[in-house]
Amino acid sequence: MIPGVLVGHHHRVGPGWATGTTVVLVPEGAVGAVDGRGGAPGTRETDLLDPANLVQQVHAICLSGGSAYGLAAADGVMRWLSERSIGFQVGAQPHHVVPIVPGAVIFDLPMSEWGNRPDSSFGYAACEAASETFDLGCVGAGAGARVGSLKGGVGVASATVGAHRIGALAVVNAAGEVVDRASGLPWLPSLGARPVVLPERKPEGLNTTIGVVAVDADLSKAECQRLAMAAQDGLARAVRPAHSMFDGDTVFALATGAVPLEGPRAFALDALCTAAAEVFAGAVVSGVREATSLNGVTAFRDL
Repeated sequence: MIPGVLVGHHHRVGPGWATGTTVVLVPEGAVGAVDGRGGAPGTRETDLLDPANLVQQVHAICLSGGSAYGLAAADGVMRWLSERSIGFQVGAQPHHVVPIVPGAVIFDLPMSEWGNRPDSSFGYAACEAASETFDLGCVGAGAGARVGSLKGGVGVASATVGAHRIGALAVVNAAGEVVDRASGLPWLPSLGARPVVLPERKPEGLNTTIGVVAVDADLSKAECQRLAMAAQDGLARAVRPAHSMFDGDTVFALATGAVPLEGPRAFALDALCTAAAEVFAGAVVSGVREATSLNGVTAFRDL
């Protein structure tokens, strides 16, 4: 997506398993922020990202299945980073660091046998797999994802805004639908122009879309927060309803600071926010398009 931003997946898909973890690594550090809109969030270390608080940079974002149990995957991410002395310096020696790893989870427990969920080993393995190139669809945190009555997954999208590159990664697991049940047409035409007949929806409480929007601009924490807020608009364009009481919709923002934000700052930031909504909507579409049918849950591509 963005230079300096790596993505890794680890998952188990098979008898009794359909869950996993996705890690967005920024080993050199990046300014971070978060915006949460759903009524049922499952998050870790998000208070650190408040612009009023001390820590300015994060070193990874951990996205995981497993509901609140899956927050344990971030422990493995911290271990991987600490072994490489990457983190917030708290002592005199290079290895005296505390890695800053905010995270969020999706509710995918019914897709696996009870007790089968990500732990710290998933986070560590996802870091080991992190690269500039990575798979999409039913991988990592998207392994057990659903969106309404369809199979969800991991998707990405990116754009260029002036001298800047902006990208988004979404784990699509919303309670809402990507297709209008009345017309059979997707809310966003880029999913497909032909009407489809949706499977009958079963109210199982599978919900929450989480993700990351990243940019190479030198933004402050407060400016990053505006980016994360704008990305939530993209989620609302692609999934309806969004931000329900049964969703924990959470979007993180990262700014690597590699390219100065030029021109009148407010206008340049506004252009990035506009793009953030577009690319996050595109990432949601990508996650739905790339997903494959699994465990009796039909994918959009198979309708």
